[in-house]
Amino acid sequence: MAKPPPEMLDVDGVEVKLSNPDKIYFPELGADGGRKRDLVDYYRTVAVGGPLMTALHGRPTYLQRFPDGVEGDQIYQKHLTKYHPEHVQSTLIVFPSRRTGQAFCPQIPADAVWAANLGTVTFHTWPTIAPDNDHPDQLRLDLDPFGDTAFDDARRVALDLLQPLLAELGMTGFPKTSGSRGVHVYVPIEPGWDFIATRRAVIALARELERRAPDRVTSSWWKEERGDRIFIDFNQNARDRSMASPYSVRKSPNARVSTPLTWDELVTAEPDHFTIATVPDLLERRGDPWSEMTRARVGLEPLLEMVARDDADGLGDLPYPPSYPKMPGEPPRVQPSKKVAEHWDEQGNRIE
Repeated sequence: MAKPPPEMLDVDGVEVKLSNPDKIYFPELGADGGRKRDLVDYYRTVAVGGPLMTALHGRPTYLQRFPDGVEGDQIYQKHLTKYHPEHVQSTLIVFPSRRTGQAFCPQIPADAVWAANLGTVTFHTWPTIAPDNDHPDQLRLDLDPFGDTAFDDARRVALDLLQPLLAELGMTGFPKTSGSRGVHVYVPIEPGWDFIATRRAVIALARELERRAPDRVTSSWWKEERGDRIFIDFNQNARDRSMASPYSVRKSPNARVSTPLTWDELVTAEPDHFTIATVPDLLERRGDPWSEMTRARVGLEPLLEMVARDDADGLGDLPYPPSYPKMPGEPPRVQPSKKVAEHWDEQGNRIE
């Protein structure tokens, strides 16, 4: 049987193709809300006159695609495809290796819907706005449950520890569900510092949280040292690292959405409450709690003072992910239980 022709959607005045609309993307939901059509309709709803484009606009964006649904193979796409509609744009990015690429850079709602038709479930954005992709305008705090901890533990760390600390520093945090077990908190900053400085700033924040609650929080990159604590994943702030954007759907059986919340909403939030079926109604009732984020931008100076204090106390940089080139001042990338001191010099380089 011949494949039916694609439907043509009007997305804020731009025509976008929808192919295979009845393919099941979320098997737990099936034909009652789990089709490709439902995913595309969700993205059209939150993009046209909604907050998705505030989150995506002008940011280098990677596409986490599942052309056969979330139980099928994944394509993690960093480079914009060669063939794309004229309305779709790209932006130059520089990888840690110093190689360059052209990343998808959404500008209008039709861009997001076009990507959804390619099987994009999750949009992963850089913390920069094109064309200046060297200076982040956000710190991103990833509160990642480890061991026997869960979402409620991440929530309590965000509410009890992180929010008060940010207030002390004169900074404003904007929380969202990760769409999985964790909590994300974005902190808007002036884009005057590079990735090295912003990453070190988040390391300083993580260390201070750990000082205040060493039994609940860890900044250790090494899993063998984390225990049953919330890990503050500082490396989410390294160059080329991206996070699920606000209002992105996640790979989950019930189509969970990474959803921005107020701090008061976080108190009782549960990740399963926020899906492609429920988030549009939530937005209609109370709007976007992140709509004024850019007005809350501040400088990085208070955190850089904490970095300097840590350096003076002998607490320097922490390891980068293994795929990154060796960075100046970085400690050895070897887990503590396997480190032999005489095999490393003072700069963290292996002695051959």
